[in-house]
Amino acid sequence: MKKFLMAAIGGTLAGAIMTTQVAGPLIAQETQKTTSVYEQLDLFGDIFERIRAQYVEPVDESKLIESAINGMLTSLDPHSSYLPPKDFDDMQVQTRGEFGGLGIEVTMEDGFVKVVSPIDGTPAANAGIQSGDFITQVNGESLLGLTLDKAVDLMRGPVGSEIVITIVREGVDEPFDVSIIRDTIKLTAVRVRTEGDTVVLRITTFNDQTYPNLESGLKKAVDELGGLENVTGFVVDLRNNPGGLLTQAIKVSDAFLDKGEIVSTRGRNPEDGDRWNATPGDLTGGKPVVVLINGGSASASEIVAGALKDHRRAIVVGTKSFGKGSVQTIMPLKNGGAMRLTTARYYTPSGRSIQALGVSPDIVVPQPPRAPEETTDETTRPKPRSEADLRGILSNDSMTEDERKQLEAEQAAAEEAAKLRDEDFQLAYAIDLLRGLTVLKPAK
Repeated sequence: MKKFLMAAIGGTLAGAIMTTQVAGPLIAQETQKTTSVYEQLDLFGDIFERIRAQYVEPVDESKLIESAINGMLTSLDPHSSYLPPKDFDDMQVQTRGEFGGLGIEVTMEDGFVKVVSPIDGTPAANAGIQSGDFITQVNGESLLGLTLDKAVDLMRGPVGSEIVITIVREGVDEPFDVSIIRDTIKLTAVRVRTEGDTVVLRITTFNDQTYPNLESGLKKAVDELGGLENVTGFVVDLRNNPGGLLTQAIKVSDAFLDKGEIVSTRGRNPEDGDRWNATPGDLTGGKPVVVLINGGSASASEIVAGALKDHRRAIVVGTKSFGKGSVQTIMPLKNGGAMRLTTARYYTPSGRSIQALGVSPDIVVPQPPRAPEETTDETTRPKPRSEADLRGILSNDSMTEDERKQLEAEQAAAEEAAKLRDEDFQLAYAIDLLRGLTVLKPAK
């Protein structure tokens, strides 16, 4: 017994000695690291004082400090930045759904300003700005070397004023100028319409109005069609939607799901992670859903597309999304400004991060370029002939008059849908797909 006790004490002492031997270097390393940080801060102060005292012209100290802060944040990733008080106020207005500007969401890629997407109905969209365009100059001034915030500042200006931006576009040999008149941007977060017996939900952004707009617009469209029993399905159009509020993306996803995880976030520390689950209730009553995405679908749009895809609640159609899978937290500061800091990555229900990868559609459907308008007059083009055009044809004795009228109505609806292919091939494909799913639905 004594031998066992002694062995136990010996083990304890050895453990204590081992701990002391390891802890000593660790403490020394930590002290050295802290000392190094203070030395770097002293270096910063020294440089600041020399600039203020010796630069060729007087400098604005507050701008110097703001630039240093912004440089520190932008060195982390393209989405972290400093927001001076005015920019912070503008951002808060924008999330409420109304602001002044061109109507484009931009990011920084390899030192160049890249258009994530133009916003529907804005001056930029009306001027033909496209997702993937690079903006190289503003009013003849190069943007190369500027931070994203500085570049955005150059594009801002009074409502009604003109701006000329120089665009570099893939497939176009030379850069070209686009003149745009700045305007007040009033965002309609969700536009709802019907195409035949299909409800199309066009979601342009995720701001405070997105879910309320979706809920009310969906109900109105369903009522117009005479109830859910008359609806073939729903198209959720997220093309060129640059994202927005995470809370709204969760609510929109929940609108189509009854249960299961919607999205999770994981930060630097495991305890910082969050997970959001769907609540019972599906606004569509379980009807088929097709989600449309493209390279301009980013952030919150990808959360919705990823959630509905992983749960097999929707068929995702279009082209691969933008691939912004990070979460930015807005942290108000004492001076009235704020810090936008990337604090987490988000993950789809399958546990996959879409950061830099994007959401891949179930069915890849590129939007074909518009064909040049034909000069042939529709009235002079010969109409295809069929049996019904021949004289003395046999009558169809298998149909009643009511059945004949129903068939003619179905043919007219199909022809109307075919016209949509010339205007928006991806949307037409989505609607055709929903009709196909309805046709294949097993009889009860």
